[in-house]
Amino acid sequence: MQSENKLVDDLVKMVNAAAGTIAGMGREAETTMREKAKEFVGGMDFVSREEFDAVKQMAAEAREEAEALKARLDAIEAGGRPAKRDSKKK
Repeated sequence: MQSENKLVDDLVKMVNAAAGTIAGMGREAETTMREKAKEFVGGMDFVSREEFDAVKQMAAEAREEAEALKARLDAIEAGGRPAKRDSKKK
């Protein structure tokens, strides 16, 4: 009877050791994956929300200026008198 208990005890110890090792490997793999993901995302050229909004505003202003210039050109082509251009503006 004691030998069976010893065998069972040894088996339980072996299973616990294996479970601990596997759990440790899982934690190590998770940590490694997190670090790799941080490196991957950190290496990309993402822009901040402020930068995006600034460029969006610049694009809207450029679009408005292009529309105004198109209207002036259409007026010139139609033979009408275009609005005077402010020499101080670029």
